[in-house]
Amino acid sequence: MARITKRTVDAAKTKAKDYVIWDDELPGFGLRVFASGKRSYVIQYRAVGRSRRYTIGLHGIWTPETARREARIQLGKVAQGENPAEEKQVNRTAITVKELCQRYVEDMNAGLVLGKSGQPKKASTIGTDIGRINGHIIPLLGKRRVQDLTRADVAKAMNDIIAGKTRAVRKSKKLRGKSILRGGTGTAAKAISLLGAILTYAINAGIIEHNVAHGVRKPKDRVRDRRLTENEYRTLGEMLREAQMNDKYSMTVEIIRLLALTGCRRSEIIGLLWAEVDTDGSCLRLTDSKEGASTRAIGLPVVDYLDQHRKDALSTYVYPGTRGGEAFGSFPNHWKQIFDGSPLAGITPHILRHSFASVANDLGFTEVTIAALVGHSKGTVTSKYIHSLDTALIMAADTIAGYVEALLDGVEFRGTVHALDRNSRRAALDQFLQNASDQHAEPPEAKLRAA
Repeated sequence: MARITKRTVDAAKTKAKDYVIWDDELPGFGLRVFASGKRSYVIQYRAVGRSRRYTIGLHGIWTPETARREARIQLGKVAQGENPAEEKQVNRTAITVKELCQRYVEDMNAGLVLGKSGQPKKASTIGTDIGRINGHIIPLLGKRRVQDLTRADVAKAMNDIIAGKTRAVRKSKKLRGKSILRGGTGTAAKAISLLGAILTYAINAGIIEHNVAHGVRKPKDRVRDRRLTENEYRTLGEMLREAQMNDKYSMTVEIIRLLALTGCRRSEIIGLLWAEVDTDGSCLRLTDSKEGASTRAIGLPVVDYLDQHRKDALSTYVYPGTRGGEAFGSFPNHWKQIFDGSPLAGITPHILRHSFASVANDLGFTEVTIAALVGHSKGTVTSKYIHSLDTALIMAADTIAGYVEALLDGVEFRGTVHALDRNSRRAALDQFLQNASDQHAEPPEAKLRAA
C-alpha cells in the first residue's frame, strides 16, 4: 500500500493478471492495473452486506488528484447509505428521448400503440407522428435522458417550436418531393401533445414514473375556433365559380364544395371510393376514417351531385389521380394557389369542417346529432348511432347542406341563423326549405316519407 500519485501510477508493473494498488491515505481508493497495461481508478466499499467496486475512470482521462477527489465524493455517498455502483448501472441503462421515440415508432408500426378510437394508429397518423418526432422532438430533446427530463425542458422545447427553431424544408421519399416543417403555435401544441403521449407510453413500459409534459400549458390552436361567416361563405362561392373556369382546378373545386357540404375531413373526401357512396341510403359508408369505420349522413345536394358524377366514373376513386388507380394528389398545391392572396387566405379544410358543425349548431341541432354528422368520436356516435340511417339525421344533413349550398350560391336570407331571436332563425330556415323545394321535384320531407 502507498499513497497513489503519478509516480505510483507510472511505476506500476504489468502482470499476468489484473491487480489493485490500494491507497494508504484514503481507505477504499485504489488503482487497478490491467494485464493489458491500462490503468483505472476505483473505490471498494460495502453496501447491503456486500462488497462492491465502483470504477471512477481510466488514467489519462483522470489524474490521481481528480480521481482522489471523486473517490471522496462517492465514499461520502456510501456513508450516507447510497450505492454508487448500482446508481451507475441504472444510469448506464437509462435511455434517451431519441431511443424512447425509436421504441415508440417501432410499436406504432407493429400496431401496439392505440389511437383515440381504441384501434391501432392509421398509417397516415403514424406518418404524421414520425414527422413530428424527427422534425421537432428529437432535434430539441433527443439527447436528453428520459428520466432527467423536466417540465421546464418541455416548455422550452415548445417555445422553440413556436419561435420556428425547427422550421426546415427537407427532401421526402417521393420523387422530387419535399417535406416542409413549420413552426408556430399549432405545430408546437401538436408536437408537445405527441411528446406527452410518448411519455405516457414510457410510464406504461416502466421507464419513468411521472409524465413531465402534463401541466405544461400549450398554446391554443386558434384555427380550431375559426369558422366562416355567411358573407365568407358567399365569397368562397364566388372564388370557386371563378376557379372552376380553369380546367386545372375543376376537381379541386368539386372537392372543396363537398367538404363544405358534408363536414368531412379532407382525407375522407380525397380518398373517397365509389364503393363507399350509398346515395340510396343518403350516406357515405367510410371503411377507414380517422375513427375507424364510420357512416355519415349526406344531404340532398350531395346525393344529387354524387348520383350525377357517378355516371361518368372511370375509377374506383370518386376523385382519381392522373393514373386512375390512385387518389387525386394535387389538392394541397391547388388549395394554396386558389386561396393565397385572396380574401380567405389562411383558411384550411378543417375550417370548412368546423364551419359545417357551427352552422348545424346555429340551426338548432343537438351536439349528438352534429357529432354523428361529422363522424366525431364523442359519445361513440360513429360506431353505435346508425346502421340504416335515422330519418331525423338525414333531415339534419339535408337542412345543413342545403343551407350551406345556398350561401355558396349567393342566396340572401331574410333572417340570419346567428340571430338570437328564434323567430328570425325560423324565418331563415323556412326560406331555405322553400328554396330547396323549388330545386327538387319533391321536397325533402316528401322524399323522406316515401323512404
